[in-house]
Amino acid sequence: MKQNRVNEKVETRLPPDVDKGKKRRKTSLTPGSETLSAHRVDWGNLHYDVILHIFQYLPLVDRAYASSVCRTWNEVFHMPELWRRFEFELSQPATSYLKSTHPDLIQQIIKKHADHLQYVSFKVDSSTESAEAACDILSQLVNCSIKTLGLISTARPSFMNLSKSRFVSALTVVFVNSKSLSSIKIDDTPVDDPSLKVLVANNSDTLKLLKMSSCPHVSPAGILCVADQCYGLRELALNYYLLSDELLLALSSEKHVHLEHLRIDVVSENPGQTQFHSIKKSSWDALVKHSPKVNIVMYFFLYEEEFDPFFRDETPVTHIYFGRAVSKELLGRIGMNCPRLIELVVCANGLQPLDDELICIAERCKNLTAMGLGECEVSCSAFVEFVKMCGGRLTQLSIMEEVLIPDQKYNLEQIHWEVSKYLGRVWFPDMMPTW
Repeated sequence: MKQNRVNEKVETRLPPDVDKGKKRRKTSLTPGSETLSAHRVDWGNLHYDVILHIFQYLPLVDRAYASSVCRTWNEVFHMPELWRRFEFELSQPATSYLKSTHPDLIQQIIKKHADHLQYVSFKVDSSTESAEAACDILSQLVNCSIKTLGLISTARPSFMNLSKSRFVSALTVVFVNSKSLSSIKIDDTPVDDPSLKVLVANNSDTLKLLKMSSCPHVSPAGILCVADQCYGLRELALNYYLLSDELLLALSSEKHVHLEHLRIDVVSENPGQTQFHSIKKSSWDALVKHSPKVNIVMYFFLYEEEFDPFFRDETPVTHIYFGRAVSKELLGRIGMNCPRLIELVVCANGLQPLDDELICIAERCKNLTAMGLGECEVSCSAFVEFVKMCGGRLTQLSIMEEVLIPDQKYNLEQIHWEVSKYLGRVWFPDMMPTW
């Protein structure tokens, strides 16, 4: 005897804002089929941990909208775990492409979540108004325990347009109240020696990373104070004028942990007006002896006549980037005196072939794994020999096509095959710089 099947009519409504001109449609589903109502999820009863995990992947605006769905979601929205990391974006609509954090949201964060903030950064445009707004927020962070602080200017001058006293006053609030700062990035700011002393007095046991390039109000004595008392410092970025023999020796003391990364910006805005000092070989040797795995990175933005003090003696630099033209002589000194070199990028050299210099670097820099050349000249034969000597350890090889000069042995098509053979992978010269 056949069992009668009873058709269950389920009415499905279209959203009011979609297809308004059409009539409601009826859909017939059998009892064995899944219905929309049978598997409806009560989103308001999701476990807090699940909602929290989802919220962590949402942009702040979407998270704020979601918090208005129900009471549970709103409670999760205010949980401390969601407010430990925050980036304030401050910009002027008329002059910037950045999306600015809404002032009402900023006040809500300061009022309800300031004591939850641990990883804070400020991204500001070039306007003075945005920098002032960042200082106003910093001044109100009196109840928080910030671990990382970053001040990022998308364009100059930004913070440098502020009076030094106003900026330092706002920054000191964080230095005094946090007590556990481990990472600070304050490039291009008017921070000064007294504020660094406040930083050291309150955070010497926790500070591990300090990046403060282009801070003209800091003296070599100010940065030396940090190195002398912050024994846990592992990463340091600064301008060359702050580098001294005393600083390297302080970073090499027995009390100090092994330094992992030292970045040095060597910059000259006005040719012939900046005098660059030399660092003793013994000071470099002390640093490498104490921290044998330290990466020493140097960014050069100098004019050719200003390179005289550099690389006269053995220098343990590992990464060198030249943003302006350099001479054959200087590249020759690098080959002779930089045995720890890992990466070399030369943006320009002129019309003097670099064949001998490249071969010297291949012979003496046994750790070299990355090379970038642009607006230089190298014969195809010398370049093939360079790659042959370095072999497969060249993991990055970015050479502009116009750098390579065909000769009697190789043209540009042949060099592609030869270089690929010695690298153990397919290689082509670049049409545009990739560094």
